[in-house]
Amino acid sequence: MKKPRFAWTLTAVAALAVGTVVVMQSCAPSAGSADMGAIARARGLSDADVVAALKTYQPSGARDEYLTFASGGQSGQVLVIGVPSMRLLKMIAAFTPEPWQGFGYGSEEHKTLLAAGRMAGRDIGWGDSHHPALSETDGDYDGQFLFINDKANPRLAVIDLRDFETKQIVANPNMGTNHGGAFVTPNTEYVIEPSQYSVPLWKDYAEMDRYAEDYRGVVTFWKFDRQKGRLDAAASFSLELPPYWHDLSDAGKGPSFGWAFLNSFNTEMATGGVEQGKPPFEAGASQNDMDYMHVINWQKAAQVATQAGKTRMARGMKVIPMETAVAEGLLYLIPEPKSPHGSDVTPDGRFIVVSGKLDPHVTVYSWEKIKAAIDGKQFTDNDRYGIPILDFASVINGQLEVGLGPLHTQFDDKGNGYTSIFLDTRVTKWRLDPLEVLDQVDVQYNVGHLVAAEGDTKSPDGKYLIAMNKWALDRFNDVGPLLPQNFQLIDISGDKMQVLYDMPIGVGEPHYAQMIKADKLKPFQTYPQIGYDPGTMGPAKNAVLPGKERIERRGNEVHVYMTAVRSHFNPEHIRVRQGDKVTIHITSVEQAHDATHGFAIAKYNINLSLEPGEAQTVSFVADTPGVFPYYCTEFCSALHLEMTGYLLVEPQ
Repeated sequence: MKKPRFAWTLTAVAALAVGTVVVMQSCAPSAGSADMGAIARARGLSDADVVAALKTYQPSGARDEYLTFASGGQSGQVLVIGVPSMRLLKMIAAFTPEPWQGFGYGSEEHKTLLAAGRMAGRDIGWGDSHHPALSETDGDYDGQFLFINDKANPRLAVIDLRDFETKQIVANPNMGTNHGGAFVTPNTEYVIEPSQYSVPLWKDYAEMDRYAEDYRGVVTFWKFDRQKGRLDAAASFSLELPPYWHDLSDAGKGPSFGWAFLNSFNTEMATGGVEQGKPPFEAGASQNDMDYMHVINWQKAAQVATQAGKTRMARGMKVIPMETAVAEGLLYLIPEPKSPHGSDVTPDGRFIVVSGKLDPHVTVYSWEKIKAAIDGKQFTDNDRYGIPILDFASVINGQLEVGLGPLHTQFDDKGNGYTSIFLDTRVTKWRLDPLEVLDQVDVQYNVGHLVAAEGDTKSPDGKYLIAMNKWALDRFNDVGPLLPQNFQLIDISGDKMQVLYDMPIGVGEPHYAQMIKADKLKPFQTYPQIGYDPGTMGPAKNAVLPGKERIERRGNEVHVYMTAVRSHFNPEHIRVRQGDKVTIHITSVEQAHDATHGFAIAKYNINLSLEPGEAQTVSFVADTPGVFPYYCTEFCSALHLEMTGYLLVEPQ
């Protein structure tokens, strides 16, 4: 007699969900289990579906074990996702104005931030965020800061994880784009930002037929001042690189500490030109059997960058020229399979794993062999720019076929790697020693990056992995031709991988993510005191305490000192003249957790978010006469609609 699909008791299913094998069949199931079985049968769910649900379900009020910080793609933001629930908890405004957080809608703090990200003399209203990087101490995430790059407009943002807000944006004037950032060194000494598509470095313009002579790649090592929570441009430096196209990087740790590993492609230096009958980039940049991994001694480079005569200035940034990098032993090349993407250092720092998109293998390089070859000057040749090339066969530990289109690798706590396979649309689990494929699981569809729990640190956790899939056809409801991405949560705790959950991402095209144990984060619940400035993370210069509210006129300037508390603003009437410059210093005097207020002025494009204790300043010219309500945009109390006031602009 065939066993019914749902003849298990609830206890048995729950036990199965945590990996306990229970053999139990009830002829007279309890009412609770019968209800569960009926629901499952009605929905067409299998045993595996129920197990997956139990592994991801978070009851109301329960907290996730991990937080994943994922790039928001063309939104220019960062997504915060709980694991295993796969709940979207927050979108952190990074490069792009975002109204819920009041980011870029009047605040003087945000005006300064976004102005620092201006490029080519213009404001940039969007970003293409790609690679978030958590700050590290001794090769482990420390939960203090997050860095994110903007590929389209080569910029980096610094996010303070005490309040999950962006504190700094820096622009790199020597790059065309910066796909390979951001990656940190093991103690967050530097944030690594490589360029992608090369542009002229030492001059502003050069024709394409001067590509090999005048175009250059760049990798910038941004010095991070942890005490200030800021990148220090004056203490940062760049290395000039050949005009190959550069991709992802990773920093060595343990025995490979002090070194960085950077992929490149288009070592053909193809320049395209289909409009002129030339081969397109996709063909021209894919001819060589091998491209180059760049091996960079960043620790020594930091010393060289401080020495007189060893650097040149390019658009205000210190650059170590290629010839100096070669002479000082800072830069080496190693052949790698064509069109590589991932460059991933193993948790112990002994190996570097590279995947070539047009090669079915992962290639495992030995740091011990690389270092011996460098020390022994065992080079096969130099490239056309004089950079020494190490012998491929002598520095690899081995190659393993994992599938068509391997991209990126993460690690677990058992000595295994997990590689995303784009063309075969699956994840391959494999053992590092000895090299051996252990398991494969199909994903939907076209997986790009993936992220495992602390999977690129010195002490990965295993447990969970997220496949970041580019396509989502047939996964969710139809929402028009533009579909979401699909984040698939995978259980990697056992011998066999199991897909647990599909999460649509409908706010951009995420690229990369990092997953941190939630208890490493120590965010504020409220700001430490009334009148706190998120920009300086200290007392605000113009904080307003209760009883100190006022309006001051100074010629044609009007300064308003305002407080916000449930459920009113003080003052509630602001009278100015047309043409006045109005500056409003507003402080939330709330101290209750989650008692957030907003402040918006109709038709003036002003909107702030005021968390408990926060102080902000907004300035504008009252150039349009009339009567303009201002109100709290965040539903804060039963009398939320009464939390309002009027800006009265008297005509000239």
